[in-house]
Formats: sequence, C-alpha cells, structure tokens
Amino acid sequence: MSLRDDATRFVLVEPSHAGNVGAAARALKVMGFARLVLVRPRQADMHRAPEAVAMASGATDVLAGVEVVATLAEALGGATFACATAMTPRDFGPPTAAPRGALPSVAAAGHTAAFVFGTERTGLANEDVYRCHLCLSIPTHPGYGSLNLAQAVQIVAYEWRQALGGFAVQERTPAARFADAAAVQGLLEHWRETLVRIGFLDPAAPKKLLPRLNQLANRARLTEEEVHILRGIARAAAGAAASPRGAGGVGEAFAADTPRHPTSEEG
Repeated sequence: MSLRDDATRFVLVEPSHAGNVGAAARALKVMGFARLVLVRPRQADMHRAPEAVAMASGATDVLAGVEVVATLAEALGGATFACATAMTPRDFGPPTAAPRGALPSVAAAGHTAAFVFGTERTGLANEDVYRCHLCLSIPTHPGYGSLNLAQAVQIVAYEWRQALGGFAVQERTPAARFADAAAVQGLLEHWRETLVRIGFLDPAAPKKLLPRLNQLANRARLTEEEVHILRGIARAAAGAAASPRGAGGVGEAFAADTPRHPTSEEG
C-alpha cells in the first residue's frame, strides 16, 4: 500500500520545533500514514530544516509531502471527523474519550479522520478544539501527563492504525521444528543406555524413571535441535564414564554427591 493512498491527516497547529516535526513524520511512517499538515508553523520551511530531517530518521518522503496552511479550516478540508488532542479541561466542547475506546467506532463508520495537535508550549486553543468532533485524551499517570508532541502523535497514530485493523506481526526468528515421536523415543533410548552406563539406572529395577523422562520430554516439546543437543550430552557422559578415570568414574562422582537415584527406585 502506498502511504499517499491514506486520506488520514495529522495536523500540527503552530509547531515551534523542527525536531518535533521530523519525529512526527517518523511516527506516521512506521504506522503507515503519510499526510502531515502544519498550520502556521514558526518557520514555513520548518520541515526542511536539518533537525527535522535528522529526527525523521528516513521518513523524508513524509517530510517531502508536508502541507503548510494558514488556518485549521484549510487543514481540515475533506475530513469528515476531526479529533482534537488536549489535556486542559474546558467549560464546554466536544466529548472527551481515550483513543482506544473511541477510535474503533470512528474507523467502522468509514470517516476520513483528522487528528489535531496543538503547539508544544500551550496546546490547542479553545477555538481549535471547538472545530473538532471529539477530544482525545491519552490516559497518563494522574500526577504527570506531559507528553512530547511527537510522542503524542506516535500514540494516536498507533491507536488509529489498530482501529483500522493493524499490521501483522513479522516473525524475527524461524518457526521451531519440533521433534517427532520417533526422535523423542530415540533420545529416551539413548538416555537409558547412558544412565545405565554411568550407574544412575539399574536396568533390573528401572521402575518409572523412563516414563517420567518421557513425560518431561513431552512437556518440553523438544525441537529437533534440542534432541541433537541432549543426545550429544548423553554421548559425552557415556564417553566420560568409559575414560581412563575408570568405567565408574562419572557414576562414582555422581553417587558421592547425590543420594542413590531415588527417582529410579520409586514405585
């Protein structure tokens, strides 16, 4: 999907820091949006400033498409639902809601949405809030609700993307290849041989040791690679038991520090 195909616009009213404009552009691009509108920015070419480009971190296509307008009315042209972002309580105005609770219904209605953010120092003026259908309030700690402009843009962009359906999570690691039953049984047989060799298992009275190890392997849902590792450990243990230290070397060392294999003797 081309980013320019999305009609959603994010409106920054009177932004004063080029870095925030660049960071906002980055926030939009990672959520699949691209339409950024500046209303009366401190400098008309703020989005071209080196600081903006640096903070955009590759979202230069969003900066290149920035629209600069003189009024909020121009910025909202074509939008069918405008959301203000404001912290300050007002005597009257649009209803206030958290993005996560309110935005799904806006998306379901098929609106062309606009999200309006105020200047860094004072936020939105009352007359700007009154132009909007809804006032979004990002739930924050009651004792400290100060968000950087670009942070607020990122949160709202994320919530709007989720309301529209979101993006699939991309796997960062290959899917596990689980060992089949034959591989697990081969491992258990290898364990049995090694445990007998090192003196941990009495083959004449195995009791429930092997079934319990089988259950352990099943709970672990071993992968093919893990089976190879565990068989390698079994080979190394068997080899150590057969080393010049004596056939009982490993078993004797184990028995010196551990009670006689209680698991293999239990009923």
